[in-house]
Amino acid sequence: MEHKGTVPIETNRLLLRRFTLNDIRHAFDNWTSDDKVTVFLRWPAHQDITITEKVMKGWVESYEDKSFYHWAIVLKEIGEPIGSITVVHMDERVDKVHVGYCIGSKWWNKGYTSEAFSSIIPFFFHEVKARRIESQHDPDNPCSGKVMEKCGLSFEGVLRRADWSNRGIVDACMYGLLAEDYRET
Repeated sequence: MEHKGTVPIETNRLLLRRFTLNDIRHAFDNWTSDDKVTVFLRWPAHQDITITEKVMKGWVESYEDKSFYHWAIVLKEIGEPIGSITVVHMDERVDKVHVGYCIGSKWWNKGYTSEAFSSIIPFFFHEVKARRIESQHDPDNPCSGKVMEKCGLSFEGVLRRADWSNRGIVDACMYGLLAEDYRET
């Protein structure tokens, strides 16, 4: 793959950009401390802003690595990050990126996550030269699967007891999209 790093990407309602240390308070207030957000994730809700600060400092330092992709999902209307979208795993041998995302519960069911995810797909296929984009969700979180489908990923099956989250060991519904199957809308 031809890594470009976390570059700004703009949509009608969103700006995807690198996090800065000025985002710590918004991240904590808007999603990292939200218990509803973390039910299906691998990290617990942050009980203290110092946890968000430590995590975000690590992200900011990682931006020097061109293969690190972690965007703040900024809602233009309020000028604050409301979530994040990132490559949580990458396999260079097959040119694959695995995308994960989270957004504050206040902004669920408004299409923001789908808008963010769909905006990074052409970037990965055209600029980074990925051959496969994939994502997965817990079967008990079907709204996440709807995001994937809306973005053009196809359901590929359920990997039984193949993942873990704050709920313990869970199944994983796998979705994928290949570069040769991608059609821009």
